[in-house]
Amino acid sequence: MEIRTLRYFLAVAREENMTRAAETLHVTQPTLSKALKALEDELGKKLYTRHSFSIKLTNEGILLRNRAEDLVSMADKIEREFITLDDITAGDLYFGLAESYQISYLAREIHAFKQDYPGLRYHITSGDTEQVLEKLDKGLLDFVVLAEAPDTVKYESLLFPESDTWGLVMPENDPLAQKEAIRVDDLIGLPLFCSEQSWEGDLPHWAGSKMDALHLEGSFRLSYNASIFTKEHLGYLLTFDKLINTSPGSGLVFRALYPRMETKLYIVWKKYQTFSPIAERFLAQLKNAFIETEG
Repeated sequence: MEIRTLRYFLAVAREENMTRAAETLHVTQPTLSKALKALEDELGKKLYTRHSFSIKLTNEGILLRNRAEDLVSMADKIEREFITLDDITAGDLYFGLAESYQISYLAREIHAFKQDYPGLRYHITSGDTEQVLEKLDKGLLDFVVLAEAPDTVKYESLLFPESDTWGLVMPENDPLAQKEAIRVDDLIGLPLFCSEQSWEGDLPHWAGSKMDALHLEGSFRLSYNASIFTKEHLGYLLTFDKLINTSPGSGLVFRALYPRMETKLYIVWKKYQTFSPIAERFLAQLKNAFIETEG
């Protein structure tokens, strides 16, 4: 199975049309059809079905698409790493990020790093712990930022300088907005929005025995999307401070939870990981910067 053939397959899956896929790949349609037929023969599975003007992946095709995306991404990453292996002033860094205002610390260091290494290219993906750790374990990412302590057996990490404070985001005209802080009893009976990860991992420690009385109306991996639903009075968002615009005129307000609930942020990488030269230098700068901030 060749990487080139997987690129062909992914183009067809993306375009859902053989002619358009051939055009984007700059190959003839017969060449593309022949390559995909050979791929199906190699795997012994039908990967797609043709319709009048489109192509639909089979279940096996969907499985291959998911696997092929990772394989092609890894091939691209390896190729770029070897191209820049002897150039210590250039290269690529791959980050997987949780949501937090403290990402500003990371962005600041990337900006400073680019002053010394202008050839740096960085790639950002966002997601919860499960999503970004899966990509880190596969070697698709160099560093991930987690809103929970990592497994010290598998990973090394740096602690961000501050902590994120939990609270409730709600419409500014909601009765709860009159409170200075939100207690667990205030939330009973309300439709709540939260990430599934936090609902299962963080909130039970705060709510204690009353957790079962709380109602998860909907789970969101991105707080911004949840804030749109909140603004439309569909529910109340449990999230970190400073993620959502709650300034005057935004229509939303933030009230901290009581007792105070905080989450620490970590930048994480695999133990015994072999870094590219540019990644080694960036990690060294990051360690120095975070140590100075703690000091």
